Amino acid sequence: MLGRSEAIFALRGDLPKIARSDAPTLITGETGTGKEHFARSIHQQSRRSAEPFVAINCAAIPDTLFESELFGFERGSFTGAVAARAGKAKLADGGTLFLDELGDLSLYNQTKLLRLLEEKEAYPIGATRPEKYDLRIIAATNVDVEDAVAEGRFRSDLYYRINVARIDIPPLADRPEDIGLYIDHFIERFNRDRHTTVSGLDPDLFGLLLHYDWPGNIREIRNFVEAVFIDPPAGPITMRNIPNAFAHLRRSYSHADPGECERMLAALEQTNWNKAQAAKTLHWSRMTLYRKMTKYNLAQSATPVHRRAGRSEDV
Repeated sequence: MLGRSEAIFALRGDLPKIARSDAPTLITGETGTGKEHFARSIHQQSRRSAEPFVAINCAAIPDTLFESELFGFERGSFTGAVAARAGKAKLADGGTLFLDELGDLSLYNQTKLLRLLEEKEAYPIGATRPEKYDLRIIAATNVDVEDAVAEGRFRSDLYYRINVARIDIPPLADRPEDIGLYIDHFIERFNRDRHTTVSGLDPDLFGLLLHYDWPGNIREIRNFVEAVFIDPPAGPITMRNIPNAFAHLRRSYSHADPGECERMLAALEQTNWNKAQAAKTLHWSRMTLYRKMTKYNLAQSATPVHRRAGRSEDV
C-alpha cells in the first residue's frame, strides 16, 4: 500500500486490527482511490486468507438480476433455469464477499442483503429452505452514505449493520505527497512489463502533475502512465510526451483557479443547494464538492471568504 501521507500511515495501522475482527466493513472513497485493493488487503491479513475473495459490482448488475447473481437459483425456478447455479455468496463461503458500489443498490435489494448480513443465510431463487453462509462481508462505495440515508435512498438498518468497521480513503488531492510515489510505481511496472527504459519524469512535468487535482485518483494516474507507454520516450517523460487523451493536463497550473469558487456558488444556487445536482453540473464527485466547499469556507446561505473581502486573491 503506497503512501507517505499521514492518512495512509493511519490506514496501514488500522488494517491489521480490522482484518482480525471479522466484522462487516464499509470502505468509502472517491472513484479510483483503490477501495477494492484495501478490501483485498483486509482479506489477505484475515483468518480467511486461504479461502476465496469474491467481488460483485452492485452497479453493473441489473436490478432484476441482482438476487440471482448474489444467491443463485434452483433448477426450474424460472424460464431458462435448466440447471441450478450457485450465487456469489456461496462461492465466497468461508472467505470474503466484496460488494463494490454498494450505494447504487436499490432499496429492494438492500433488503435482501440485510438478511444475509444479519442471519448469514438467504434463499436461492426457487429454494424452499435457506442456504447458510460462513463469510465476511466488505462493502465499498463512492456515495456519501450518510446523505443517502437522510434522503431515503439507503436503508438506515443496512447502514448500521454494514458500518461496523469503517475505512475512509482520502482522495489524492488531499494527499499530494503520495502522487509522486504512484507515478514512479506505475512507470516501474510498465517498464518491467514492456521491457522499456523510461527514466522517470522531467522536473517541469513533475511539478505540473504534482499540482493537478487527479479527480480520477490512482486509476487516473495509472491510465496516464499507460497512455505514455503507448509511445514511450527513451529517457524521462517530458511535456511533449503527454498523450492527446490527457491534453487537459497541459492546462493545469499550480495556483488556485480564481473563478472556481464563483462557478461552484452559481451551481449551488441554481440547484437550490442540492449538492448532488450541483456536483453533476460541475462534473465533480460529491466528495470533491464538499472538499472545495470547505476550502472556500462555503456553507449554505454563507458568502465565500473572497466575496466578503472583495478580492479574488484572498481565495
